[in-house]
Amino acid sequence: MITHYGHIFIQIGNELFLLDTGAPKSFGSPSRLTLAGQQFSVCDNYLGLTPDTLSGYVDISTAGIIGSDILGVFDIIIDAPGNTITLSTEKLTYAGHAVSLEFLFGIPIISAIIGSSTYRMFFDTGAQISYFQDDSLTDHPYAGHVEDFYPGFGRFLTETYTVDLKIGECIFSLRCGRLPDLLGMTLLLAGTQGIIGNQFLHDRKVGYFPRRKILVL
Repeated sequence: MITHYGHIFIQIGNELFLLDTGAPKSFGSPSRLTLAGQQFSVCDNYLGLTPDTLSGYVDISTAGIIGSDILGVFDIIIDAPGNTITLSTEKLTYAGHAVSLEFLFGIPIISAIIGSSTYRMFFDTGAQISYFQDDSLTDHPYAGHVEDFYPGFGRFLTETYTVDLKIGECIFSLRCGRLPDLLGMTLLLAGTQGIIGNQFLHDRKVGYFPRRKILVL
């Protein structure tokens, strides 16, 4: 596993794939992948996003995305400081604070407390920053602008702010932007108010156990 410009990748053979709990479908080249002894067939694009286009977005040669359709088969321990990821069809354990997850179309949803309010937010390891679709975003300290991308939408710029939030028993300060209006509406239609990206993973080890609907921090 490697991190590059805020993105997390898993190496399969000689190829890098973006680790993306926020993508319901995996894609890439080759069309057949083997992970932890399990074989999977994947399509060659997702919403028009191809390996070549993805490589341009993340500034590194990338063979595709490992999304929630594949990740949901495993218990997973992500150790970003150690540059390792463990996937197993057996039950894995990790000592920490357990946080309950919901799922919508295979994508995990987590509860985050910001101020005195609780928000439902997608947990998306493919997102380099987080997003908070609330007018109070601009009340937080300004953190500059970021260029990001979204499958089926392309590149966009967003102004970001440093938001303190609580997930379970853990407190994080995350860089949060605001999605373009069209993308933001899809979150609201799903009953969510934002996206928790992978920033909080960079300095810690976590257990992601989608079959049991648990994230251990």
